[in-house]
Amino acid sequence: MDLHGYNTLILSDLHLGAETSHAREATRVLKQNRFRRLILLGDIFADLNFARLTKDHWKFLGYIRKLSNPKRNIEVIWVEGNHDHGLTNIMSHLVGVRVYQDYAWEYRGLRHIAIHGHQFDGFQVSRVRLTRWGTSLYLRLQKMDLKGKPIARLIDRLNTRWLRMSPKVASAALTYAGQRGADRIFCGHTHEAIHVEQDGIHYFNSGGWVDSRLTYLTIGEEGVKIHDFNQHDFNKHEYHERLDDRNSGEERSETDSAIADFADESGLREDVQYESVGR
Repeated sequence: MDLHGYNTLILSDLHLGAETSHAREATRVLKQNRFRRLILLGDIFADLNFARLTKDHWKFLGYIRKLSNPKRNIEVIWVEGNHDHGLTNIMSHLVGVRVYQDYAWEYRGLRHIAIHGHQFDGFQVSRVRLTRWGTSLYLRLQKMDLKGKPIARLIDRLNTRWLRMSPKVASAALTYAGQRGADRIFCGHTHEAIHVEQDGIHYFNSGGWVDSRLTYLTIGEEGVKIHDFNQHDFNKHEYHERLDDRNSGEERSETDSAIADFADESGLREDVQYESVGR
């Protein structure tokens, strides 16, 4: 294994802003792995409403900002998902990363392509307004749901199965990979981590971070691996928060605390002047 551990780590469908987003666990994954390249494979946000972002959500963004520091020599790639649409300029300024529609690279003589996957979901493409309405309803339902969000999680699973997104996206992605001359193609969108091989082309889905199964992908000398957070050695290591993390919100408003957490994680001063975006 090379000095950085993995060549590439891929994580998608975190849906920051959603009640069921496991941002804290995702941050732990990034902190406890070594990699040369990080690909955020779409739907990192639930929608454009930043008011829904919690302390843990801002901490995740802060850590992405830290990883994107050129001194770390880590390439951070953001591939736009359907829920991220409209955030390209914001992300470039906020966390210092470039946003792509799809991203291709070479590793060990193989061509790789990363694309979120909604492009291969016919329902998503043809019913954009209905999908946006469904997302809004889903986020509202999360706020009324019971502890553990069983209703929201059930709807997410039923939605994926009803639309049969996994086989649809996999089939179309494999065709697209063949047209682009790729050996491996990586998608998110369906929230179901799977691997499919067809005619020598490999399709991998990175899964998601809003259901009970939290998964991500790594690419290294040993090939591509699907990792399940809940079955990983992370569970064997006690995780300690810094005292200032636990107490940072006691004398601050919720918004001030979240901004402070972002500044702490990213290594930026809280009083730094940021360039306005989206105006």
